[in-house]
Amino acid sequence: MVMKNAKNAHFWQIDHKIKNILEVKGVTILPSPEAWEKFKWTRKWLVKKPKQGYFIWIKNQVNFPLFACISIAHKNIRQELRNLLIIEENLKISLQGTCNALKKNLSGTHEAQGKIILKQGSSLKYSHIHSWGEKDIVEPNYEFILGKDSKLDYGYKTLFAPKKLRINNLFNLSAGASCNIKITANCVQTKAEIKDILFLKGKGASGIINLRLVGGKDSKVLARSQIVADSESKGHLDCQGLLTDKKSEISLIPELVCKHKLAQITHEASIGKISQEQLNYLRTRGLTEKQATDLIINGFLKI
Repeated sequence: MVMKNAKNAHFWQIDHKIKNILEVKGVTILPSPEAWEKFKWTRKWLVKKPKQGYFIWIKNQVNFPLFACISIAHKNIRQELRNLLIIEENLKISLQGTCNALKKNLSGTHEAQGKIILKQGSSLKYSHIHSWGEKDIVEPNYEFILGKDSKLDYGYKTLFAPKKLRINNLFNLSAGASCNIKITANCVQTKAEIKDILFLKGKGASGIINLRLVGGKDSKVLARSQIVADSESKGHLDCQGLLTDKKSEISLIPELVCKHKLAQITHEASIGKISQEQLNYLRTRGLTEKQATDLIINGFLKI
């Protein structure tokens, strides 16, 4: 199903090979190394010449979702992606990014660094979906730069978590910008480190970070989330963990840093376990214990 959908992707890469790029009116889509050579100004954002990755520059309104797909198909592949997405002023854009391993035991490494730039008055709805094998190492690191009065709705979801997952996200909000961040991970035999920092830099900036993290079999999950308010702004951090295995561990470390007397920033954090009462109720409805557990986990991960 993933491969079938990938054939319709506007940018499609497997291992180190670009399989397809679809032209879209008003949008420039290039491999990052080619963008580095063609547009000298991209060097401000890419810093050094990339080996691989995508460059998407949206200059006119697009009324359908753009789709980028990056996969690992063979053993011991190491991807080092440098991605750059730029949305010009007053555009309303939808994007889906899918990154995955096409088999379970590939022992691949997927390292992605990117910058996503929303110019004044633009908005982006970005669904970022990952699905990995049990021996993979995955490190997505993204910086989101929101211009004045721009809006970001970002959802990151791991359908199948890798052996090691390290996420590092920065969100920089100018005056009047807003964001709604949702990060969910169902970790099974996974060591996960998740770090998110929301910088409220301009007057009237506002943001929410929601984390839903499940510690399944033999998992260790550490999440550090921070909101820094430099201006008259509002922010809220909601971290929730669910432990489903006796040998697993979840650590939630929320932090608020207020540098302006008119800022309002809050947080709530909790870690719990599956209620025996819920399990018993679902069992009486004809579900097996595994089916009941999966149903509860799926409900927890929905934000």
